[in-house]
Amino acid sequence: MEIDSVAAGSCSKENQLIYKEWFEFADSDGDGRITGNDAIKFFSMSNLPRPELKQVWAIADAKRQGYLGFKDFIVAMQLVSLAQTGHEISHDVLHSDVDFKNMNPPVMEGLGVLMAKKKHSSSKSTDLNVNGSPSADASLTAHWFSSKSSKKISLSSVTSIVDGLKRLYIQKLKPLEVAYRFNDFVSPLLTNSDFDAKPMVMLLGQYSTGKTTFIKHLLKASYPGAHIGPEPTTDRFVVVMSGPDERSIPGNTVAVQADMPFSGLTTFGTAFLSKFECSQMPHPLLEHVTFVDTPGVLSGEKQRTQRAYEFTGVTSWFASKCDLILLLFDPHKLDVSDEFKRVISSLRGHDDKIRVVLNKADQVDTQQLMRVYGALMWSLGKVLNTPEVSRVYIGSFSDKPINEAATGPIGRELFEKEQDDLLADLKDIPKKACDRRINEFVKRARAAKIHACIISHLKKEMPAIMGKAKAQQKLIDNLEDVFGKVQREHHLPKGDFPNVEQFREVLSGYNIDKFEKLKPKMLQTVDDMLGYDIPELLKNFRNPYD
Repeated sequence: MEIDSVAAGSCSKENQLIYKEWFEFADSDGDGRITGNDAIKFFSMSNLPRPELKQVWAIADAKRQGYLGFKDFIVAMQLVSLAQTGHEISHDVLHSDVDFKNMNPPVMEGLGVLMAKKKHSSSKSTDLNVNGSPSADASLTAHWFSSKSSKKISLSSVTSIVDGLKRLYIQKLKPLEVAYRFNDFVSPLLTNSDFDAKPMVMLLGQYSTGKTTFIKHLLKASYPGAHIGPEPTTDRFVVVMSGPDERSIPGNTVAVQADMPFSGLTTFGTAFLSKFECSQMPHPLLEHVTFVDTPGVLSGEKQRTQRAYEFTGVTSWFASKCDLILLLFDPHKLDVSDEFKRVISSLRGHDDKIRVVLNKADQVDTQQLMRVYGALMWSLGKVLNTPEVSRVYIGSFSDKPINEAATGPIGRELFEKEQDDLLADLKDIPKKACDRRINEFVKRARAAKIHACIISHLKKEMPAIMGKAKAQQKLIDNLEDVFGKVQREHHLPKGDFPNVEQFREVLSGYNIDKFEKLKPKMLQTVDDMLGYDIPELLKNFRNPYD
């Protein structure tokens, strides 16, 4: 599986040195990012028409981050060079038979003179990391989260959509979350690494449905600590991510590392962290996507054995962080056990991320496969409470050749098409990562607003002096009515409210009288952020040639 980095990877070392000089010249503020204004000035020297430059930016900024890193810049320069020689610019050209390695850099009119002038003046050199961002830049945004001062973050320090979201979170959303204890009830406070994390794909399913084998099949290699067998082998949550060398990091260590987005897992305690680890290995695919391998969901008598940690709580936490959730089944394990039903229920609110995979489908013949597919849809229909039909990918996702004796030539063709569709879905994840981050941020802001309305309403209903304990118990018992009143009073959508039972369970451990009263100014700030600031941010970092 390839992600669109062919052009950048195929560039010669000589050209990379030329492009690095150009990049440092174009990067006016030396932050390792070429934003729209920088690009307009620099790309104009190519003398290409605006529509072609628009297409160049759209392909180079494939992740729609609103800026070009060094690798993206190389892709852009190679596309400009192709356009100057009369090629049509499209995504397909990156995978065509064009010889990128020996391609000459584009002709940039007047660039040599401008660079010579700049060399006479003193300029700071910028160290570029792998992604083209300066190492100082990451620590700058991390300082926003660690700083205890209430200083405003200047708009000029925001050079990408993700930076803009960080700024909005710290200045406008985080104060609301802290005031109404959103982190205790719903989700831990966000950190710098939560915004910078690579897209994640989580695999869920009963034991021996091929979750670990699926990851191995995509990586074309086994990750450190991987165990595969017919019995329940993966007994822990394993995050498979990019790293300089092959190693496994224990869960307690991972949870306290500031550069990893897993600090929120500390709320599940040592019992869980001892069953959690991170496997790192150098791999081109892992530079774009992180995989989460999970223990097999228990079924039958095994369900009687209680886990030492809250399994559904952990899957729900990962679901909120993941960009794609794959539910794996095989033809001989179609039943949805009680634990699997609870796990799927914990994915509520993330229906758009769920994909169903019927794995090991070459173990049955075509006629049986038709019946298996029908039985799977029937089982899922009782668990997934949506009127839409779930997308089911059918195939055999392993390194073994497809068993044509069972499936026949038609089955082989079907599996190959289904595999191509699933791989296309996975390829789109890095491109949609920025959009997904915005989507999750808006969902979080709305959830925080509703939470603030509920908490402040509960506080308002408490008596001033006498009978506080009795009043609190009455409010907890009648929480459904409280939700109804809050919904009508603030005109909020019913579907956005949290699960009543879970909210009641957490609420019973708090003294409602200690909660904050309603602060309309805070709510208005979040409304302004959703209605004005985020659209303005997207407008500022869209394609500069739009």
